[in-house]
Amino acid sequence: MNPEIAVDDYLLLSGIQHFAFCPRQWALIHIEQLWEESDRTIEGKILHENVDDPFFREKRKDIYIVRSLPVVSNMLALYGIVDVVEFTRVSGTEADLGIKLPRKRGRWTLKPIEYKRGHPKTESIDEVQLCAQAMALEEMLKISVDSGSIYYGQIKRRVEVVLNEGLRQEVIRLSSEMHRVFKERITPPAKLHNGCRMCSLMEKCQPKLTDKPVSVSKYINAMIEEVSKL
Repeated sequence: MNPEIAVDDYLLLSGIQHFAFCPRQWALIHIEQLWEESDRTIEGKILHENVDDPFFREKRKDIYIVRSLPVVSNMLALYGIVDVVEFTRVSGTEADLGIKLPRKRGRWTLKPIEYKRGHPKTESIDEVQLCAQAMALEEMLKISVDSGSIYYGQIKRRVEVVLNEGLRQEVIRLSSEMHRVFKERITPPAKLHNGCRMCSLMEKCQPKLTDKPVSVSKYINAMIEEVSKL
């Protein structure tokens, strides 16, 4: 367990995707408790509703599927839900890599599967969330998880993700930064980028007003100009 962080101060694992995309967006949601629905967020909710059933279990030959599995990582001080965990029964030399499951014969390896409404991105913002889930599963179940999948709604297929050391180190860095920002309770300034126009918090964030230091008079004039556009 991370001795510097109390259990009551653990953060939502899903927030690591927000933080990787934009630390300010994460802070607006998780510190300032701001949220704004958009077509994108509603579509995302509908997609997740299809897998949001913690009591769902499905068996397909040597594959056992569990949905909405709660996870926690004491190392990262994060907790959350994995959309789908796919267990595969293994035998022979591969059996050494597996674990025992309650009321199931044999040994099993596993793969976390995350559902996203959009399409694959050039950045690793989706991959770090999947990797954090895998690291939590590894810690809880004492098993190695080498890969996972992200199902993208727009392309309607899975994308395989190798959970390499570089990705794991990025997860550790981001989770540490999340806790630092949350402890300080200071919302980071905006950094205007192409993703801003797709953010549901665009109006609340006002990135054009906060991405660079400005004088008080310039800030007030800019605020007046923004309000006049409404």
